[in-house]
Parts: sequence; structure tokens; C-alpha cells
Amino acid sequence: MAFVVVYVKSIVFYLTIHAMDNGRLDLNLLLTLEALLAERNVTKAAARLHLSQPAVSAQLSRLRDVFDDPLLIPAHRGMTPTAKALDLLGPLREALDQLRITFHSHKDFSPTRGKLTVTVACTDYVQAAVLMPFAVALRERAPGVRLAIRHWDPASMEQQLSRGEIDLAITTPDPSHAHLRTCHLFTETYVLIGRRDHPGLRSGLTAEEFVKLDHVIVSPSGGAFTTPIDEALAALGLKRQVVMSAASFLFVPEIVSSSDLVALVPRRQLRSQADRLVLVDIPWLSEQFDISLIWHERSHGHAGHRWIRDLVVEVAADEGKRVRMPDLARAGRATKADRMSA
Repeated sequence: MAFVVVYVKSIVFYLTIHAMDNGRLDLNLLLTLEALLAERNVTKAAARLHLSQPAVSAQLSRLRDVFDDPLLIPAHRGMTPTAKALDLLGPLREALDQLRITFHSHKDFSPTRGKLTVTVACTDYVQAAVLMPFAVALRERAPGVRLAIRHWDPASMEQQLSRGEIDLAITTPDPSHAHLRTCHLFTETYVLIGRRDHPGLRSGLTAEEFVKLDHVIVSPSGGAFTTPIDEALAALGLKRQVVMSAASFLFVPEIVSSSDLVALVPRRQLRSQADRLVLVDIPWLSEQFDISLIWHERSHGHAGHRWIRDLVVEVAADEGKRVRMPDLARAGRATKADRMSA
């Protein structure tokens, strides 16, 4: 086992913490003390630790100095622990066992037995398209893992990841965050939706017909009535009729299904709502965007987090098989996070 230095304050020795010189007590000594209290014999403790007998004797001398107590007294057979040593035994084992669990979780992770909390930042669209099926899969495979979902804040995402406030972000990657770990999940396209008996929706809708419809758009920042879609239309010399601006994609299918309004929404959002809507492909509209899984180097090697990331990738791929996607070769690729606003 690779030994690392830790101070006694981090291991909660409640009965003796006030009397110790914490700077002189490291994990090597505590592991030696644990072995000595278990074996009550220097030779056996040395064999258990894969150390020489003189090395263990030297560490026992240091432990006696730190705790100001003999700790183990020579007896007829082996050694007998002092009262202070017996007081230390319970907290020592509990603390070292917790450290072993933590170390083990970085090296290996058992989904059926592992305990972990993972915090994910994303938009409401990603919650519907990715995290909803992911949460179901997570409960089935890793019941001891808790999932916390936070709203995606592009201005603070990098700081939140570096400080450990969030573990993952699922969003459109930003080229300026090249130092963050990234895994591409899928490329998303838009589909036009309306109520099932909408008089203006049909296959092969032209751009001129499209702009005459009454549109709902999504403005995550609130209040805007244009998006990159309108920039693409302007390049064609067209302007659509935007009559409503919503703050969330989740609201859009509801209002569209009960009115003559239409909306462009990410295709994967409709995995469970397409049966009550008309979906129309707009092949002449080339807007699309990438969705990626983003994390910080600090959690890259953690086995539990690695397992979580693999499950997100698996779920995203499985969900993609349930969604009919257009020929991506026909479409240009968006590069900005605000391409998710339609």
C-alpha cells in the first residue's frame, strides 16, 4: 500500500488529539500502531507490514514519544497494550478503515455496493434528453449512488468543476475550456413541432411557409426574441414570426400541443412526447450542436466517477438509437453553447 502523510486531526483521535505533536504523526506510524495492537508482537507486526523488525521497533519508539505512553509493554508472550493503547484501538481502526475505503473507491468501484454522490450541471433540455434515462439506469445498477442535478451556469462552470462543487457538466463544449476533460456524447439536430391537427404543418415545408407560422423560441437568459436560427434565416432574406419567448424547452411542447404555435426543439427532447405532436424535419435548416460530457482532472482517476461517466456515455448512445436522426452530412455544425436556443 502506498503510504501518504496525514495529520492526526484528519483521523479524529478524540481522546488524545489535544496532547499530540501532530506534525510528527503520519500514516506510516498509525499503520504500524494498528499492526502492533493486532499482533502484540514486533516480529509478527513486521511480517504483516513487510518491514524489518528493527524498522518496526524504531517506529514503536517514535509512537511512544508522540503519545507519551509505552503503548505496548513486554509480557511473557508478546506484548500487552496499555490503557491508552486500548483507548486508541477503536478510533484508529475506524479511521484507517475509512481511509482504506476511500483509497479503494479510487482504485475500484462496485456499482451494487458503492456509496457515492455525483453532482451534474446541465440545462433543462439535457435533463430531459439525458439525465432522465440516466437516473433510471443509475437506480437499477447502483442504488447506493446519489444524483444531484444543478442548473448549468456557463459563467461559473469551470470554477465549479475545479472547486468540486459539481462533478460533471453536460453541455455544448467551449473551445476556451480545452484544459477540461471532454467526451463527445452526440450531435443534436432540431425538429419543428406543432399540435397533431395543425393546419400549417406538413412534410416538405418550405422556408417561406416556415417563417409565416407563429413561433415560440427559447431564450435561456430570458426575454430575447431572436436566436442563431434567425441569423440563418436572415442570410436567406427571411424573418420568422416569433410571438412568444420561453425560458425553458420543457414548457414548449405543452404550449404548442394546445395552440397553433410551432417551435423548433432539440430532437432528443421529444423521446416521450412525440405521440401527441406533429414532427416535421426541416432539411434546409442546417443548425445543430454538439453535446459533451465535461469533467475536471481532479476526478479523472476516481473509479466511481469513471463508472458514472461510462454509464452516461452508454445511456446517451442507447437513447440515440431510439431517435431518428437526419443525415448529418447535410448540416453545418454549431460551435457555440447558445446554439441550443431555437
